Amino acid sequence: MSQLSGKSKFIAGTIILIAIFIAIYVGWQMLLPPHEETPPSGGGEQPPKPTEITLVVISRHGMDILKKAETAFLSSQIAKEYGIKDIWWLTPASHLWLGVIKNRGDVDVAWGGGPVLFDTLKNEGLLQPLKGKVLDLVNTLPDEISGSPMKRFDDKGNILWVAAAISSFGFTINKDYLNTYNLPQPDEWIDLANETYGVTLPSPSVGVADATRSTSNTRMYQIILQRYGWVEGWKIITLMTANSAVFDQSESVRNAVMDGTIGVGITIDFYGYTAQLQVPSCKYILPKDGTIVNGDPIALLNTSKHVDAALAFIQWVLSPEGQKIWLDPNVNRLPINPEVFNTPEGKKRSDLQAQYNLTFQASTIEFSDELAISYENSLMWFFHATLVEPQDKLKDAWMALINAKENGKITTDEFKKLIDVMANPLKLNFTDPLTNSVKTFTLEYAQQINSMLLNPEFKTEITNSWRAAAEQRYNLVIQALQG
Repeated sequence: MSQLSGKSKFIAGTIILIAIFIAIYVGWQMLLPPHEETPPSGGGEQPPKPTEITLVVISRHGMDILKKAETAFLSSQIAKEYGIKDIWWLTPASHLWLGVIKNRGDVDVAWGGGPVLFDTLKNEGLLQPLKGKVLDLVNTLPDEISGSPMKRFDDKGNILWVAAAISSFGFTINKDYLNTYNLPQPDEWIDLANETYGVTLPSPSVGVADATRSTSNTRMYQIILQRYGWVEGWKIITLMTANSAVFDQSESVRNAVMDGTIGVGITIDFYGYTAQLQVPSCKYILPKDGTIVNGDPIALLNTSKHVDAALAFIQWVLSPEGQKIWLDPNVNRLPINPEVFNTPEGKKRSDLQAQYNLTFQASTIEFSDELAISYENSLMWFFHATLVEPQDKLKDAWMALINAKENGKITTDEFKKLIDVMANPLKLNFTDPLTNSVKTFTLEYAQQINSMLLNPEFKTEITNSWRAAAEQRYNLVIQALQG
């Protein structure tokens, strides 16, 4: 009898465990968007019969923009025709995109994040050509603006991505803050590396975002490097960061300017336009030493389970109706399709149209996306390891250097020499984990290890080595000034 009771207990326990497993599995599945089994027709010419589709879209846009787009698109006729009932948004940091797309295997569309990120997707074979009716619209849009590509073609002439909006890069200032601290209004990137803006330290007057957390700020660091060269560019980036509060998000940089916490923040243009509208003391500035007009892409992924519906979404985003999203006073992005300014909503945004026209007159530089992508991972993690993690030590060295110059303890030549010690990437001696030999951070080395930084173990080893070397050289500057 007791033996039978034991078996009964075992069976009952097994049933309970199975029930718990099923409940956990069902709960997990409910967190994921539904996967439709309807195979894509691939042409985009005729809407399929409504099948209750949920599109999966990966994006670097903020959720404010994405939710506005979702509301407008799902109420559109094109969404109804294609049976699109919902959009599942994925918003990981840019360096996580490859892993997310490959691991999920069901992402339909990539939207927003800049050309370098989308070229990375292209090089990984994750993009498929646009096709069908969307091409009739895409072919009316410019191939380039101010020398920057608005479309990317494969070797057969197919379009792999197209810009959905355009942007410039510069800085937003708060004139009240600058007047309070008697600071000049900057008009060049190099101005932000000047000791003039270090006088308020340890309370910073400038703001930047961590390159590992912001694609727009990474683009600005790339602009500086291509405008001034590898060595001088890194000196400017280092001293600018020494003058700065470092934020986790580019939006936070803009917000700090708007609330007067800092006087200058490096921002993408639409953040500056929003600041101008909401805070009269704020102003967006296009740097005289050069910017670029960036095309912010949208693309069809080869992991899409709903190709026709995805193409319909892309077509809507590029249409005057979809482009109205950029006109929202809380968004203020420049459209790729100027026909939006002929809509009733567009005619109310003459201010944004004026900024659109002004962007075409900006001082632009020759910029290579291929060069930028060849060292982008290295740039992001070198920035994080040498400027973000040891930022207190960086600021200590910079303040000591500024004070020594101001007090006449060092000459201008000595000041420049110590800047070279503190900021020259070719004078940062670190141990290379691959060879266990001493290296410096040359452009060639950055390109050599760029793809290796996708390996978490190598990334940890090299960033630890960079951080230790950076702290050592900041200490050298401090010790030299104390001596």
